[in-house]
Amino acid sequence: MMPDARVIALWVVGLACAIVDLLIVLRSVEIARRSHAMLGRTHGDAAPPEERGNFPFLSIVVPARNEERQIAGCVRTLLALRYPAYEVIVVDDRSDDATAAIVERIARDDARLTLVRGVDLPDGWVGKPWALEQGVRRARGAWLLFTDADTEHEPDSAGAAFAYARASELDAVSLLTEQTMVTAAERIVLPSILWTIALGTGPLDDVNDPARGNALFNGQYILIDRVAYEAIGGHGALRGEIAEDLELARRLKADGRFRTALVGASGQVRTRMYRSFREIWEGFVKNFALGVRGQPLLTAGALLAFALFSPLQPLALLVALAWHVWGVALLLAAGMLAAGVAAARGMRRFGFAGSGAAWLPIGIGVMSAIFATSLFKHARGGVTWRGRRYARS
Repeated sequence: MMPDARVIALWVVGLACAIVDLLIVLRSVEIARRSHAMLGRTHGDAAPPEERGNFPFLSIVVPARNEERQIAGCVRTLLALRYPAYEVIVVDDRSDDATAAIVERIARDDARLTLVRGVDLPDGWVGKPWALEQGVRRARGAWLLFTDADTEHEPDSAGAAFAYARASELDAVSLLTEQTMVTAAERIVLPSILWTIALGTGPLDDVNDPARGNALFNGQYILIDRVAYEAIGGHGALRGEIAEDLELARRLKADGRFRTALVGASGQVRTRMYRSFREIWEGFVKNFALGVRGQPLLTAGALLAFALFSPLQPLALLVALAWHVWGVALLLAAGMLAAGVAAARGMRRFGFAGSGAAWLPIGIGVMSAIFATSLFKHARGGVTWRGRRYARS
C-alpha cells in the first residue's frame, strides 16, 4: 500500500528541516572553533602597566537621545576608566527627557566630561551619524571611541581595547559587548537573534581576514584611529546610513589601507540593548533588512531557512506526534536538540547565557517576523526610530 500523501509531505518537511538543523550545527561549531579574537580578561593580559604611558589621548563620544534611564551609569563607568588621558563627550541628540540635565550635573564635578547640545538634523542625515559627527567636531583625541549610552565599562576596558589594537597593528577595533538580559522578552528572544546574526556573519577569523569581503562592527563599541576615520570621510560619508556601524566597517575594509577587527569583549563592556518586546521589535526592524541589502538570493534563502526552523519545524513535530509518524517526530526532535546544543556553546563563547538556546524555536520564529517586517517597511519607504522617520536608502 502506498503511503498517505500527507505522510509523504510530512517526511519532505521533516527532511528539509533536518537539513537546516544540520547547517545550524555545522555553522555553530565552525564559529565557536574559529572565533579567536578575544580581549584578555584583565588589562594586564593585554598590556603591561609600564606601557600605559604610550597610550594616545582618547576621545570617547556617546550619542544620547532620550537615555535618562541609563546615561548616568554609562557616563560614571566611563569616568572611572583606568586610562592615562581621555575625555568623554556626550552629545544630547535633541532629547525631550532628562538626559541633558543628568549629564550636565555629572559634568560639574568632572572636567573630563563635556555635554554637547545637538542641533536639528540637516537634510540627508540620520540621527546617530549626525550626533557622532557633532561629537567628533569637539574631540581632541588621536583615537576615537564611539560607544552607546546603554553600555557600562570595566575600568581597564579602554586600555585593553587599545592595547589589543596596537599589538595586532589595527586601525580600528570593535567589541562584541556582553549582553545583559533581564526581562522574559530579553532572555527568550535576544539570544536567538544575536546568535543568528553570528551565523550569518561567520567566524570572527573570517570577519577579520583582510582577504575576505565580509565586514562587521558593533556600533556599541568602536575604537578607531582618527587618521583612518578621517581618511574614509568620517560620519559625513555615512550620513544617510541607519546601520552606520556596518557601513563604517565595510568602507574601512574595502579601502584596503586599514586593518580592522571585531573582537569579543570578554566581559570588559556590558550592554543592555532593549528592555521590552516592543523595543526589541522596533530596534531590529530598523536595520535587519540593511544587512542583506542588494542580495536577493541571500534574503530569500534566509527567510526560507528561518521559516523551516520555526514555525514549520515545531508545527511539523506536533503533527508527527498526533499522526504517530514516529520516524519524522524523532528526526525533528533530534534536529532541534542538536541545533540548540550547538547554539548554546556558541552563545557562551560570545558572552551571553547559553540557556537562551532553549528558546531557539521561539526566538527564531519571532526573528523571522521581524526580518519580514523589516524588508517590507524598507521596501515601502522606510522606518521610524526614536521619533524620527527615515526614508529608504
